[in-house]
Amino acid sequence: MRYLILILIFLSVQSQGQEQVYLFSYFTENGQDGLHLAYSHDGLKWEALKDGKSWVAPTVGNDKLMRDPFILQGKDGLFHMVWTSSWKERQIGYASSKDLINWSEQKAIPVMAHEPTAKNCWAPEMVYDPQNKNYIIFWATTIPGRHSDVASSESEKGLNHRMYCTTTSDFQNFSPTKVFFNPDFSVIDATILPKGNKFYMFLKNENPNPPEKNIRVTQSKNASGPYPIEVSAPITGKYWAEGPTALEVNDYVYVYFDKYRDHKYGAARSKNMNDWEDVSDKVSFPDGVRHGTAFKVSNEIFKNLIKLK
Repeated sequence: MRYLILILIFLSVQSQGQEQVYLFSYFTENGQDGLHLAYSHDGLKWEALKDGKSWVAPTVGNDKLMRDPFILQGKDGLFHMVWTSSWKERQIGYASSKDLINWSEQKAIPVMAHEPTAKNCWAPEMVYDPQNKNYIIFWATTIPGRHSDVASSESEKGLNHRMYCTTTSDFQNFSPTKVFFNPDFSVIDATILPKGNKFYMFLKNENPNPPEKNIRVTQSKNASGPYPIEVSAPITGKYWAEGPTALEVNDYVYVYFDKYRDHKYGAARSKNMNDWEDVSDKVSFPDGVRHGTAFKVSNEIFKNLIKLK
């Protein structure tokens, strides 16, 4: 019995060492001070790492921004990050890291350089495509004349976004950009969650007139799509929401989003991907969190992060 107890204790310690921790990458204010990270053990309470200080400052783009930072751990073990590097340029930012502490030289990926009138490249994200063994990078862009104007205010004049994408297997070579998701409404801030044998795309209906500004979902059997343009009803409430990111925590899938008019973060969760419960009153985030992404890391990675002040 004594030896059995020792074995159980050993296995418990080993299991704890292999636990995963949830991280949240985000920006603050306008995104000029770079990448911020928060952590959670339950998906509800999130605390800033390194006392809320930036982990890496942006160096690419005329505006030197690091907005909407998205991080994905690749099949190579590296953490690959893409972000919005400018309000109006035709490129996105990219960097990689082994440990989320030391980052490669940042580079600009000119994903819309072939479209001279493209107005922007916003909120790039990625998903690994197991069928084609590559990564799909996707983002929102407005190209004037491709779709009718939907503006209801001067700030939105000329903006009518669709999702575009490129693919890569090495983050050195990229396929020609093409349309990725083309619904009959202005769409931004798409994110994709692989779950089971499906890929769930959460996105923001950006139509301003009448105002939508809510999060919806569509799904496909393939990472590359096609994703049905007849999307779900809103999974968010009457408030305006953007920047969704999805995370599996035990039996739930949580979708976190920026309630940007209220200057705080919210969340919805589901056990079946059909019925969504608003749990905005159950989550807490560091002050000033803006459009980020949630992902899992090993306990080993987390231990090195939490040491730094």
